[in-house]
Amino acid sequence: MFRLQSSKVLAVEMTGDAVKAKNGSMVAYDGEMAFKKLSGGGEGIRGMVTRRLTGEQMTMMEVKGHGTCWFADRASEINLVALQGDRLYVEASNLLAADASLRTGTGFTGMRGASQGNGLFTTTVEGHGQAAIMSDGPAVVLRVSARYPLTVDPGAYVAHQGDLRQSFQSGVTFRTALGEGGGEAFQIRFEGEGLVYVQPSERNTIAGDV
Repeated sequence: MFRLQSSKVLAVEMTGDAVKAKNGSMVAYDGEMAFKKLSGGGEGIRGMVTRRLTGEQMTMMEVKGHGTCWFADRASEINLVALQGDRLYVEASNLLAADASLRTGTGFTGMRGASQGNGLFTTTVEGHGQAAIMSDGPAVVLRVSARYPLTVDPGAYVAHQGDLRQSFQSGVTFRTALGEGGGEAFQIRFEGEGLVYVQPSERNTIAGDV
């Protein structure tokens, strides 16, 4: 069971089951727990090949036992996401924890990853269960519909889920328009039906000032 101890601390209650969590994110636990480091990029041979090809830097650990374990990372805000057989796309650095039953892997991001300097792939989480994602400041969850597509600054993007299509466009950002930067930057356009998680703080990117 996942629950928020506070907006910045995740508590996971375990009764012999396991959870995947960002390596080094455990801050406290009671009861009996065992910790094992996992490799990023997904499970099995495919995961090994993916790590070689993409350089995916998702480093996670498995925590298993009886009791409660608390997780946090750099005082980041935490959001809980319930998956009902669908897939969550999330930046590797923003994934804090996931039910052990959920499958993790990598997904192609194309120009979004290149614009952020994060590579061309991002982390995927799918199945039935809960995941905890982090943001720099309280995340805003924005709904996308066929009638209302959404355009997001790549530096503010955290994650998305649902039946969404991504396209990438270059153009002047808000900060550039205000004279605070120069050059072009990529933006992400989402169309379809789903949710997009954005943070109120932008990462530094390499594809222009954003």
